[in-house]
Amino acid sequence: MSMTRRMIVLFALLTLAAVPVFASHSWDGYHWARTSNPFTLKTGDNVNSTWDPYLAGAVSDWSQSTVLDMSIVAGGANPKNCRPTSGRIEVCNSTYGNNGWLGIAQIWITGGTHITQATTKLNDTYFNTATYNTPPWRRLVACQEVAHDFGLDHQDETFDNANLGSCMDYTNDPDGGAGGASSNDPSNEHPNSHDFQQIQTIYQHVDSTTTISVLQDSLNAMATKLSQPTTVAGDDLDAPWRWGTPAGWDSEGTPRVFVLNTGGGERVITHVFWAMDTPQGQQRFDE
Repeated sequence: MSMTRRMIVLFALLTLAAVPVFASHSWDGYHWARTSNPFTLKTGDNVNSTWDPYLAGAVSDWSQSTVLDMSIVAGGANPKNCRPTSGRIEVCNSTYGNNGWLGIAQIWITGGTHITQATTKLNDTYFNTATYNTPPWRRLVACQEVAHDFGLDHQDETFDNANLGSCMDYTNDPDGGAGGASSNDPSNEHPNSHDFQQIQTIYQHVDSTTTISVLQDSLNAMATKLSQPTTVAGDDLDAPWRWGTPAGWDSEGTPRVFVLNTGGGERVITHVFWAMDTPQGQQRFDE
């Protein structure tokens, strides 16, 4: 190889190394069906005054997408069981117990990948403790769990490496800075540009039908309460053993995604944000 070609190859390799490479972080192609873009996704507020600013912040952050707008509407659920409402997201907080998770996102799927309803639950059993009762932790978890409800997955699942500057990145230090993996660690409390690029990719097509609510909120919430899936009508789906079969694991081998088949071609899929200072693993699902 000539000296000139060696220099060209070396330059190309250095150029590639300088460009950050991001993997796709769509959550298995799950998305809300809709017939046009941009679309508005209603988000039911079932949280208390402590959580209200964090829910508002997450909705504002994700509404910066060019294809997705989110709007906060009156909640249609009891926060303790946080039953879903057809065509929208319900966000709830409660003391769900010492069950190992900070937050969970649950989506109801029909037709393979179409989300028909979704919930986010924020567990005050842990957020009332000194470790998690901080604005950065509340922002991170609210931002991430709401995003799972419209089809985003994690950018990274290692807790103790440098922050990516995205709430879709696992971390032990949500606000970054000197306490992170480096003194220049960015905050993981909000989305970053790659999150918005991924949303555009997920929703670049349109569907022939819609699963998004177009009814008045009060009527929609009432209809949902009368038509809960019979296989889970009496099941709050809070405890890990109620989530079905593990279907996804994080970098440490801990189950983080579960699938529950409810019949009639419907599945409930649960995405878990485990508390970092609690036992994790398969033994939880036998409790």
